[in-house]
Amino acid sequence: MKHLIKVLLCVIFPLGILYLLMLRGQKRAWPDGMKCIRYAHRGLHHQPDAPENSLAAFRAAIEKGFGAELDVHLMKDGNLAVIHDSSLQRTAGADVLIEDLTKEDLEAYRLEGTDEKIPLLEEVLALFSGRTPLIVELKPAAGNHNRLTESACAMLDRFPDVTFCIESFDPRVLLWLKKNRPEIIRGQLSGDLRAEKGHSKATMWALTHLLSNGLTAPDFVAYDHTVRSHCPELKLSRLLYGVQEVSWTVRDADTADALEKAGCLVIFEGF
Repeated sequence: MKHLIKVLLCVIFPLGILYLLMLRGQKRAWPDGMKCIRYAHRGLHHQPDAPENSLAAFRAAIEKGFGAELDVHLMKDGNLAVIHDSSLQRTAGADVLIEDLTKEDLEAYRLEGTDEKIPLLEEVLALFSGRTPLIVELKPAAGNHNRLTESACAMLDRFPDVTFCIESFDPRVLLWLKKNRPEIIRGQLSGDLRAEKGHSKATMWALTHLLSNGLTAPDFVAYDHTVRSHCPELKLSRLLYGVQEVSWTVRDADTADALEKAGCLVIFEGF
C-alpha cells in the first residue's frame, strides 16, 4: 500500500504542477485609464442609427465617456476592417467575406440598413486618439493570424495617443505578441467554446479551460461572464498569477456593478 501511495504521489504531484503551469499568466501595470472605465461592446450601438462596429457607435461611446471593444479583420489588399463576422450576411446583407474584399469594395456596403459604412481600423483609431481606451479583438481567418497581428500592430503604432490592449480567441495571436510585441497588454478570449465548430473538440475544450495560457502568458482573460463560475481555471489564474479578468458581454447594470466589485473589467451592451 505504501508503495502504491508513493507511485501515485510521484504521478499526481508532477501532473498537478504541470496543470498549474498551463494556467500561467502575468500581472502587469496597465496603461493609465484602462482599468477604471467600462467598454461598449462593438461601440454604443443600441440606438437604431448607430449599428454595431460603426463610426456612429464609436462616437456615441466616446461622447458618453466609455471605452469601446471592436473587432478587426485583415482584408485582401492588406487593409484592416472593423466588423465582427467574416461574412457580411448578418451585418450588411451580402453573401461575401470581408477577407475577400478591398478598401474600395467597402463603398458598396452599408450596415444594418443605415448609411453607415464598414469602417477601417485607421478611421476608428483617429476617433479615439487622445480619447477613451480601446479593447481591440483580432479575428484571424484562413491562417492569417500572424499577418493580421503584425498589420494591426503597425497600424496602432501610427496612433501613439490611442490607449489600447489586444485580445483574441486565437492563442496564436497572443504568441505573436509575446514574441514580437511583448510590451502590448494581451488577453485570451474564452468562454464555453466546446460547441464551436471548425476546430477539434480537444482544442475547444483546452481553450475553454485556458490551457493555452502556459504558452501565451496573457495579462488578462476575457471570459463569458455567464459561465465564469464554471471555470475553476479562471479563478486559479487570477489567484496564482494575478491575471486581470474581463467580463463579456454584460447586458444589465446590476450585473456590471457586481462584476466590477469582484475585480473584473466590463464589456457591456444594451444599457
